Amino acid sequence: MKIGIIGAGWIAGKMGETLSGLPAEKGLEKYAIASRDIVKARGFAQTYGFEKAYGSYKELVDDPEVDLVYIATPHSHHYAHSKLALEAGKPVLCEKAFMANAREAEEILDLAHKKGIFITEAIWTRYMPLSLKVKELLDAGEIGEPRIVNASLCYYMDHKERILRPELCGGALLDLGVYSINFARMYFGSDFASCVSSCTRFSTGTDRHNHIILTYKDGRVANLQASAGGLSNREGQIIGETGYIVVENINCPERVTVWHNYKKTAEFLPPADQVTGYEHQVFASRDAIEKGLIESPYMPHQETLDIMRQMDALRKEWGIRYPMD
Repeated sequence: MKIGIIGAGWIAGKMGETLSGLPAEKGLEKYAIASRDIVKARGFAQTYGFEKAYGSYKELVDDPEVDLVYIATPHSHHYAHSKLALEAGKPVLCEKAFMANAREAEEILDLAHKKGIFITEAIWTRYMPLSLKVKELLDAGEIGEPRIVNASLCYYMDHKERILRPELCGGALLDLGVYSINFARMYFGSDFASCVSSCTRFSTGTDRHNHIILTYKDGRVANLQASAGGLSNREGQIIGETGYIVVENINCPERVTVWHNYKKTAEFLPPADQVTGYEHQVFASRDAIEKGLIESPYMPHQETLDIMRQMDALRKEWGIRYPMD
């Protein structure tokens, strides 16, 4: 499968590094990169060994050799670039947050369904073996009935333009909070009865810190925190009646430990051959496309749409708007 990447920034480089680290037998070929700056595209292609470099996104999606388009541009541009790829008949793996808002998500998913073309959200934690191991442990009753989820993801990003600017859909929520929300939904689902939240803002109007408390209909609680203004241990905990599970780095799980009576009873690590963790979403996309699916079972379209609606509701409560709203 030949991969084409739209956008040549940091996260595209992460994908370039990932594809470069995979053995040939995995069947994923680093084929094409597109940037609005052809010099940047050529530099990217040289750095990561891509065969083609394009100075426009349309050139890439029009290339008949491209089998999957990975969209690595800011949230604000996901709608336009996903639409461009789908209109050209190309399957899409689109970075999180999927779109700027639920309206855009609905339109893009409707287009994919009408055309019968695969598209999925590149929320990489959904596809990782270590994330799936946590679900397996919970389903097996390893800590009894789960009662509480805690998740914190904080980075110091005060200086980053994409975080500060509303026109780029900036703020902690779409960049970081989406991970804490996904963490809760992966393990506690979506059947919450109430949501209480608060945020503080940058001077530009985007959210710097946010705190979300979800109370589920059966009494379970999720405490979620995200910040673009400081550092945290990025840890997640799932607390049950007989023990608890700790996930080191909810953004990219590095270690999962199980505790009973405050003693570690089990430990799990990523697969020994894992490159960066980005590869699992590409494997899942490839497998779904080969089966003729238009969505991935790891991240169904309805789940993507529901999370976009949840984030829209949070932003409305906080009074945060983007130009495309």
